[in-house]
Amino acid sequence: MAQAAGLFMVDEIMLVAIDEDINDSDIVALQDRLSEEVYANDAQGIVIDISALEIVDTFVGRIIAQLAGIGILLDAPTYLVGMRPAVAMTLVELGMTLPSVKTARNLQHAVTRLRAAR
Repeated sequence: MAQAAGLFMVDEIMLVAIDEDINDSDIVALQDRLSEEVYANDAQGIVIDISALEIVDTFVGRIIAQLAGIGILLDAPTYLVGMRPAVAMTLVELGMTLPSVKTARNLQHAVTRLRAAR
């Protein structure tokens, strides 16, 4: 079984790439891995890339909110990148505006903002 999310540490920033075929068990594993890796590596920020997602539902919205919550609790500012317009519209239609989640247009914008905040 291929992993539905990857974690990568780059310049004190934890990158999380979420694939389109992520499921419940993958999410539980990702949450555990993310919290452990952010803590162990003293990550100064988290960037969650959802560019592989073409469609979303409330499950994916909850995933995003939970991953961002981990960042908040571990003092690692979190950005969501790679959101397609259709995904944004669907999340709004579902009533999931994710007010605690910061967004950036792409990975470079998020990294620039995280570095500026140091």
